[in-house]
Amino acid sequence: MLEREGFEIYVTEEVVEEGHEYRAITQFEMIKVKFFRNKLAVTGGIVLIILYLFFVIFPHFFATNDFMQQNEDYIFAPPQWPQFIDKDGNFHLRPFVYGYQSELNLETYSWEYKINYNEKYPIYFITRGYNYKLFGLFNMNWHLLGLGQDKKLFLLGTDRLGRDLFSRILFGGRISLTIGLIGVALTIIIGSFMGTLSGYFGGKIDDFIQRIIELLMSFPSIPLWAALAAVLPAEWSPIETFFAISIILSLKNWTGLARQVRAKVLSYREEEYTYAARVAGASDLYIIFRHMLPNCLSHILVIATLSIPGMILAETSLSFLGLGIQPPMTSWGVLLKDAQKISVVLQHPWLMIPGIFVVFAVLAYNFFGDGVRDAIDPYSN
Repeated sequence: MLEREGFEIYVTEEVVEEGHEYRAITQFEMIKVKFFRNKLAVTGGIVLIILYLFFVIFPHFFATNDFMQQNEDYIFAPPQWPQFIDKDGNFHLRPFVYGYQSELNLETYSWEYKINYNEKYPIYFITRGYNYKLFGLFNMNWHLLGLGQDKKLFLLGTDRLGRDLFSRILFGGRISLTIGLIGVALTIIIGSFMGTLSGYFGGKIDDFIQRIIELLMSFPSIPLWAALAAVLPAEWSPIETFFAISIILSLKNWTGLARQVRAKVLSYREEEYTYAARVAGASDLYIIFRHMLPNCLSHILVIATLSIPGMILAETSLSFLGLGIQPPMTSWGVLLKDAQKISVVLQHPWLMIPGIFVVFAVLAYNFFGDGVRDAIDPYSN
């Protein structure tokens, strides 16, 4: 790596020895090169793209059943794992699943399911299923997987009402992943605004904002969220409840970002370019939006990326405790609420599967956020 006119220049030794020309790369190009060198960050980014395609953009297409439909004949039905080798040892190019055979246990008065090897159903790709509206506009009934012939495919089993768990995980992910983005967006807006005001103007404004931050940070998170969630009107629609939960999650999380932005602005306001702008007659608003916030942008971006996993976990925790998203809406936290009792988990362990998707999403965001931080930080290796 060479330095030329303030730019970091990446060239190979072979190019220098052969006397070839080299060019300086911009800061954005340098960030891109450093990011793509981090394999974990790239992997995290790819996983996030897949998650948002499956769970947020096209959940209807990937769902095998209507996530709200109840099937009384399949209460707590176990997963139907796709198979390629049948009971006789024959290999099939097309995956298939076996049917269920249900029996009532007279001791526990619960339905028990056994594999019915006499019923073998091939899995079809790009097949027709239940009707839905793509992006809320176009009537569609195409799905990635299905059994055809009005047969039900339960890849990950069903819940206590006979609803398809795989489809509910897809639509639960739409809420859990989206609420993290909305919550962080609100956190950025509030935290950046309050932190900039506090650091730039100082004095009584700084003292007032810092006392508010200290007051909010002194409250324990779960009781505060519980109190705010409890005051939501019961007659609100699911959409209104969704945005209310997003705001509730942002009310406390902006404080950390505000303090970090304040520290940055305190140093920037003493720089020569800030004094030059004041001497030239620039207004406070111009200096804030032209010099303060752009210089803080990289730091805000990193904090936002690393804050989304916390938002996802917070929503999951609230919904798990019954204080967040409420039926008929669903989220990963709502799905995990069904697995609160150990007896239920022991008898129906597939109800814990939504927790696996929470772990994958949080890890992917952490890897991606760490990569963005290392790429933006000029002092990282």
